[in-house]
Amino acid sequence: MIPHATEIKIFSGNAHKQLAEDVCRAMGIKLGDATVDHFADGEVAVSLYETVRGRDVFLIQPTCKPVNEHLMELLIMIDACSRASAGRITAVIPYFGYARQDRKAKSRDPISAKLVANLISKAGADRVLTMDLHAAQIQGFFDIPVDNLMGAPLFADYILQKFGAEGLKDVMAVSPDVGSVTRTRAFAHRLGIDLAIVDKRRPQANESEVMNIIGKVKGKHVILFDDMIDTAGSLCAAARALVDIGGAKDIYACASHGLLSGKALERIEKSPIKEVALLDTIPYPQDKPMCDKIKYISVAPMFAEAIDRVYEEVSISTLFK
Repeated sequence: MIPHATEIKIFSGNAHKQLAEDVCRAMGIKLGDATVDHFADGEVAVSLYETVRGRDVFLIQPTCKPVNEHLMELLIMIDACSRASAGRITAVIPYFGYARQDRKAKSRDPISAKLVANLISKAGADRVLTMDLHAAQIQGFFDIPVDNLMGAPLFADYILQKFGAEGLKDVMAVSPDVGSVTRTRAFAHRLGIDLAIVDKRRPQANESEVMNIIGKVKGKHVILFDDMIDTAGSLCAAARALVDIGGAKDIYACASHGLLSGKALERIEKSPIKEVALLDTIPYPQDKPMCDKIKYISVAPMFAEAIDRVYEEVSISTLFK
């Protein structure tokens, strides 16, 4: 059993320092003094400039693009804290990379999500705090406790403010594929709205073809709900089908993680989607122009509350009731 540490220390890698600063601001504490740099040959160099001995350490680092770089930063930060005798180390991973490789889809496939879970555990992390894992079973890949925060309450508040309680009768939640039905159903249940499903097939990675719409969306304000937007091909194809085939009035989208790879922003701009709400688990791509359709919702207050509850050793699940 890990003894209760005497003080909270929060450090950040280079993946999303703004989020770490927002979390610290919400908690009323200072972000830990550390640098994550590189040697001349590209190796990651971590330096901690304050003591962590006996402290409850939280390392905030989404493993987003470049995934391998940010994953190595996290592992080395964990190792540094472990060797400096931290009381307890929690890896706070708002976006867990490699989560889509959670099973063998075909012969000789790796299960990379399990490999990454092993690396984090072996590096010395005592627990993991993440948000909206792509597949719930990934929690079982770890041999340490995993708290998986849910973004649905944040999106539910956002939709309620946008349409109002009376306006919800004309709103419908839509799952962009069969795999997202469970999370979309939970979101719809929270708002008390109906659910529809876009049935599609995927000829190859990052390509999809809409086959059918299960449910009546005609004249409705549709909320496409998913856990992530990568190239946005599936999302935009579903949005087009909901308008052209289903007769939806207008389309909104909500997703926890905005990877926004490749031509994602261009596709979103050309799509019938009016607005895309994303959680700020991943920073907006610095090399791309800002898309007016994208709105970010802060997860800092939720992570701040969760970190405080982990430190105080009280229930986190009550956050979502």
